[in-house]
Amino acid sequence: MTRILVTGATGNIGRPLVNRLLAEGHEVVALTRDPARAALPEGVEVVQGDLSNPSGLFDDVTAAHLLTFAGDPAAIAEAARGLTRVTLLLGSLTVDPLHQALRAAGLRPTGLAPVEFMSNVLEWAGSIRTEGIVRDGFATMPSSMIHESDIAAVAARALTEDGHGDKEYWLTGPEALTAPEKVAVLSKVLNREIRFEELTTDQMVETWRSWGFGEEDVAFMLQVRTDPPIQGRTVLPTVEQVTGRPARTFADWVHEHAAAFAP
Repeated sequence: MTRILVTGATGNIGRPLVNRLLAEGHEVVALTRDPARAALPEGVEVVQGDLSNPSGLFDDVTAAHLLTFAGDPAAIAEAARGLTRVTLLLGSLTVDPLHQALRAAGLRPTGLAPVEFMSNVLEWAGSIRTEGIVRDGFATMPSSMIHESDIAAVAARALTEDGHGDKEYWLTGPEALTAPEKVAVLSKVLNREIRFEELTTDQMVETWRSWGFGEEDVAFMLQVRTDPPIQGRTVLPTVEQVTGRPARTFADWVHEHAAAFAP
C-alpha cells in the first residue's frame, strides 16, 4: 500500500486517478480548493489547498501526482524532497520549469505528456445539441487524442511501481482522427446526423478570443492546431506498454459521455 497525494483531484485526470488508486487499495489524499464540492469516493482523504502553498503538503505521503500550472517550481520541489515517486502532467511543448526543479532537488519525476484530450470535444456539445452541427477549423489535421482515464492509468502505474522514474511518456489514443472523422464517430455512436462545417483560421482565432483566451493562449492553440508535434498526430503504443491494456477509442469516450450531446 502507498499513500499518494493527487493534486487537481477533481479534474479530468485527477478524478479517475483517485478512483483507480483507491480501487487498488492505496491510501489517497486528494488536494482540492473546495472540499465541500469535491464529491470524491468514501475512503479518500480530502484536503483543502493548492500548489501555490506547498509547505507541509507532502509530509505524510510517499508519492504524488502534480500539475505544472500553479505555484513556484522551486518551492514545490523543496517541499517534495522526501517523495519516492512523482508523476508530473506536462502542459507545455518546451522544457517544464517544475520538471527541472524536481530533478534538481534529487527527485526522479515521471513526465506525462498527453496530446489532445478527448474531453475537448465537449466544446462542440452545445451546437450538436441544438443544431446537429459542428463548426471547427483545420479539417485535414489529424489528432491522436487520448481518453483521460488512460492518462490516469499510466499515472497510477508510475506512482505505484518501480521503473518509471526519469521517464517521459508521450500519451496518445489508438487512432489519429481529423475533425470530420471525429464528427463521423459522434454521428454513429449517438445515432443521429451531425454535420461538419469548416471554419477559416481567422474565424477560429476570433472564436478562441470570444471564449476569453488571451493572445498568448491563442498563439499556442494556433501552433498546436496548425503545426502540432509529431506525437500529436501519430499513434504511440505507450498506454498499452505501461498499463498492459490497449488505449480506449474515441467511440468508447463518446459512449461514456453521450448524455452531454443529447438534445
